[in-house]
Amino acid sequence: MLEARAISIAIRCGWREVYDRFWRPETFPQWASGLSDAGFQPDGEVWRARGPAGPITIRFTPQNGFGVLDHWVDLGEGRIVYVPLRVIENGAGCLVTVTLFRQPDMDDAKFAADAAWVERDLRGLKRLAEDEAG
Repeated sequence: MLEARAISIAIRCGWREVYDRFWRPETFPQWASGLSDAGFQPDGEVWRARGPAGPITIRFTPQNGFGVLDHWVDLGEGRIVYVPLRVIENGAGCLVTVTLFRQPDMDDAKFAADAAWVERDLRGLKRLAEDEAG
C-alpha cells in the first residue's frame, strides 16, 4: 500500500455549485497549476498535456451525482497515478479533498513538495469558487 495524505479545503459555496462548476475536465487548468498552460487538449476519452517530466494523459471520472472528480494521470511507461478528488457537503458550504498518494520513487522532500503544490491549487480553486459566488 502507498502512504497517503488527505488534503482538504473548506469553500463557502454549496457542494453542488462547486461540483457543477468544476467537474468538466476543461475547467481543471483554471485552478490545477500542473495543467494550466500545459497544452491541455482532449483526445477522445482522455486529455493530453505536458507534465513536468514530459507528455501525460489524463482520464477523468464522468459527471456524477456524488461529487467525485477522480482522475488518473498516465505518466507513460505503465506509470499511472490515481488522484481521488471529492466535493463533499459541509453545511451551507463544502469540503474539497484530494488524496495524495506517495509514489514508490518519492523521497520525503518530493512528497512534501507535492502536498504543498496540492494545497496551493486547492486555495486557487477556493478563490475561483468563492469569487464567482460573490
